Amino acid sequence: MNNPVVDWFGASFKELDPLLQELHRNGGDLTGVVDLEFGSGIAGVIGRSLALKLGLPVKAGKQKFSVSISHQGGALRWARQFDLHHNMVSLFVPHGSFPAGYWSETTGKLALELGVVIKEGGWYWVQRKIKFRGIPLPLWLFPASHAYKRIKNGLYEFSVTFSLPVIGKLLSYSGVLTPKTKFV
Repeated sequence: MNNPVVDWFGASFKELDPLLQELHRNGGDLTGVVDLEFGSGIAGVIGRSLALKLGLPVKAGKQKFSVSISHQGGALRWARQFDLHHNMVSLFVPHGSFPAGYWSETTGKLALELGVVIKEGGWYWVQRKIKFRGIPLPLWLFPASHAYKRIKNGLYEFSVTFSLPVIGKLLSYSGVLTPKTKFV
């Protein structure tokens, strides 16, 4: 039985690392430690404000982390928990198909349009558009996101960074995760 991820990637799904295929075919729970960082100066102030809006902790450093990945009503659902207290849930809705299609991630009144590039079996998000209440806005007005997930040495590695031109990195979190239970 297929799901939104398998359907969206089509024949290219097999280009993802087999462990990423398994995770996105069946869903699963991953745990580990992430390193949460903020930029310096004004970038850090903006980064902490963004962290609050996203449901992230505002204290930099190592954080316990878990994520539950599942399929829900034709979409991909990611439920993240930082340091056992801060929750961040994203619903990714597929549009079109790989490679020209995209996923929309909506948080409150903002929606991101994210394309995907597959590199060496990894899944790299490419920010394409931002909409506020359905109205497209110039990308330069908002933080750019750079994110990937890949398998390295048999472990799930990921990184998410938000930045602005000129002032640089606002915040980032990254880590290496392991499955709570073996994927079925």
